[in-house]
Amino acid sequence: MSAIGVAVALAAGMLVTLTPTAAHAAAGASLPFTSVEAESATTTGTKIGPDFTQGTLASEASGRQAVRLASGQRVEFTAPRAANAVNVAYSVPDGQSGTLNVYVNGTKLAKTLAVTSKYSYVDTGWIMGSKTHHLYDNARLLLGQNVQAGDKIAFEAANTQVTVDVADFEQVAAAATQPSGSVSVTSKGADPSGQGDSTQAFRDAISAAQGGVVWIPPGDYKLTSSLSGVQNVTLQGAGGWHSVVHTSRFIDQTGSSGNVHIKDFAVIGEVTERVDSNPDNFVNGSLGPGSSVSGMWIQHLKVGLWLTGNNDNLVIENNRILDTTADGLNLNGSAKGVRVRENFLRNQGDDSLAMWSLNSPDTNSSFENNTISQPNLANGIAIYGGTDITVKNNLISDTNALGSGIAISNQKFLDPFHPLAGTITVDGNTLVRAGAMNPNWSHPMGALRVDSYDSAIEATVNITNTTITDSPYSAFEFVSGGGRGYAVKNVNVTGATVTNPGTVVVQAEAQGAAKFSNVTASSVGVAGIYNCPFPAGSGTFSLSEGGGNSGWSSTWSDCSAWPQPGQGNPEPDPGRNLAKGRPATATGSQDVYTPGKAVDGDANTYWESANNAFPQALTVDLGSSQAVRRLVLKLPPSAAWGARTQTLSVLGSTDGSSYSTVVGSQGYRFDPASGNKVTVTLPGGTNVRYLRLNVTGNTGWPAAQVSEVEGYLTSS
Repeated sequence: MSAIGVAVALAAGMLVTLTPTAAHAAAGASLPFTSVEAESATTTGTKIGPDFTQGTLASEASGRQAVRLASGQRVEFTAPRAANAVNVAYSVPDGQSGTLNVYVNGTKLAKTLAVTSKYSYVDTGWIMGSKTHHLYDNARLLLGQNVQAGDKIAFEAANTQVTVDVADFEQVAAAATQPSGSVSVTSKGADPSGQGDSTQAFRDAISAAQGGVVWIPPGDYKLTSSLSGVQNVTLQGAGGWHSVVHTSRFIDQTGSSGNVHIKDFAVIGEVTERVDSNPDNFVNGSLGPGSSVSGMWIQHLKVGLWLTGNNDNLVIENNRILDTTADGLNLNGSAKGVRVRENFLRNQGDDSLAMWSLNSPDTNSSFENNTISQPNLANGIAIYGGTDITVKNNLISDTNALGSGIAISNQKFLDPFHPLAGTITVDGNTLVRAGAMNPNWSHPMGALRVDSYDSAIEATVNITNTTITDSPYSAFEFVSGGGRGYAVKNVNVTGATVTNPGTVVVQAEAQGAAKFSNVTASSVGVAGIYNCPFPAGSGTFSLSEGGGNSGWSSTWSDCSAWPQPGQGNPEPDPGRNLAKGRPATATGSQDVYTPGKAVDGDANTYWESANNAFPQALTVDLGSSQAVRRLVLKLPPSAAWGARTQTLSVLGSTDGSSYSTVVGSQGYRFDPASGNKVTVTLPGGTNVRYLRLNVTGNTGWPAAQVSEVEGYLTSS
């Protein structure tokens, strides 16, 4: 087996990249900051998660965990390095804004960190399966002093609830000085206070500096309309923390002769919703051949870079792209020799990085050594068609809802589309907690997906040296997502380490074939292989043994039911909890107390319904009809949960639409002195797929509450 060159762990909440072997470079970008997870810090608040349920705060968080602070509560980080600046990923309730007080080694700073929901809670009803998403935002602060590794930096919610996810600690360099011979935008009348409109000053400086450098000094600059006709010029700032341009549309042009270089400043917009017809992007269109974008801080836009036309040999490197309501970057056809590398992307509302071969193919272009965190609606990296494309040494974590970590796909969206061709190289990538439950399919997408959505995969797809850790569902998926049974062919998976996939290692749902060599797996959730092409009868998928594989030889045996995490193979084990890990829905829920908490195997987490709205119902899909004889219902065992009686009935259904009463309504007393659990015996001959608890009262709280629903085949 070829050596896997990187390992990623969460040690004390910090993302740690271990020393690579000589086989290939480490995955991810070389970043100027170190991130620390809030759940690993000291807090007087409440830790939430982990959770993988679409549309919840924990599921959209880095690490699928965060810390919720009520007003007056704080979270205290230990600085991992020398730093003078911090960027915090956070969420506040919809419609609210406030501040975080900041403390260094116990001393409160005069500065505060503003937090707001203004750029969060995005709705995209036209995207099938989407829910309100984009729950987090990022806010940055220059501390005004240096801290050292080991110092304590605390954030305190001052006047609103704040959920803190992760903090990035950075040593920001002093502002750069003006290059000799450059044209400063202030010499053309730009206002560095941010009060006046600097649009015309930027245009005049660009005209005056043809073949040279436009200098953007430290300050804040407001542009009220986009720039166009930008060519043969360098736009350069004093650094992304020092020179800041405020605009939602920076460059918008259909073509350029090229040689445009944009570097070392920030562009921060005011985009609060996704409107696809609006060019609310940092760059919309073309920079022209031989151009580059580097050292940029790009935030609060629809898309970072939406690139069409001639962008041959463009280099995009060492940038931060945060909080976009749609893609971070999209090479929208015609890209030749484009290199996108060493970038950091967090909190995208669609694909973080995408190539889409519309009108003409993207060719000989690559995404290399990028770090991607928390795309909250689609994929970390998506390749939609194109010829001879490379995806190499990227680190992708915490994808959500409609996305995989990496998708190699023939989904066309529009015509004329150019499907995958030549050789697609997917090498040295690390995927952590990647993959998500697709609400349209009612089963998940894997951490790495090859998808013959609109046409068969005819290209050669080589997937090598891959590390997949803690995927909530499967590791590798082969599917025809459009449901028309197109083949996935010519796939080679060589050298992969898969650890702790929630369900299976290989999820095959298309006809076709793939060869696996030196793929090792451990702590597999359910079975090694799910091989059930869709639609049924569309053909078979062949897994060819190339040698060196281990840990994933078993096969899921029931194509009528998708395996759920923790479920195990569907043998009739009378001691198995039939409800654990199964899909759960409810008539209502409160905040993070979602239905999935009632089937996650953890009695300390719980579902709580809407308040003062009885009756309330919780429904669990067992996947297939089962002869259930006993339910065990639990509340958290903590003595803090006083005894209470809940009045409920048990209903059952075989089809999910027609329900009948299995056990009539009665009161069940939950008492922490006896474990806070009750047993409900179901009559013999009860065969149900869907179990429903219908709760009409609770003496301890004006809502239904259940921490675990357990279903068993035996009566005792």
